Amino acid sequence: MDGQGAPRDWGPEEDSALRLWIALARSYLTFSRVVGVRVVEYGLTIPQFGVMEALHHLGPLSLGELADKLLVTGGNITYVMDRLEDQGLVYRERSEEDRRVVKAHLTDQGREMIAGVFPGHARFIREMVSHLAPEEQAELRRLLKRLGKGMAEREALDAG
Repeated sequence: MDGQGAPRDWGPEEDSALRLWIALARSYLTFSRVVGVRVVEYGLTIPQFGVMEALHHLGPLSLGELADKLLVTGGNITYVMDRLEDQGLVYRERSEEDRRVVKAHLTDQGREMIAGVFPGHARFIREMVSHLAPEEQAELRRLLKRLGKGMAEREALDAG
């Protein structure tokens, strides 16, 4: 073995795309790990915090809406809701308009808990991204949204 590795049989555009994917993956894993450590201090997992935050900011949501917002399966939302209910932070209620729909609500204890931790959490996230100027944060967000939408459109075309 000469230490050179496998020959590259792709061009500069593929190389650029691969490097972007690696940078995104590493950045996401690091961000997720750091935020996950912080969220554990609240006595929650990241999915539990996501449910609490969504209900705090958006009000009661159906389990399907929660799954869509948090990009998880319905089964995962059910499991997360079970754990949050066990802690007395949320409750489920069948919709009056459509009995097939189950809505998630914060309990008073849940509302108090998320309202107490969210401002500090927002400051923590601000600190985590503070090495980027506000304009850079906005540009990165814009680019990531554009990338995500483009990938979703391509996925829809490939599926259709």
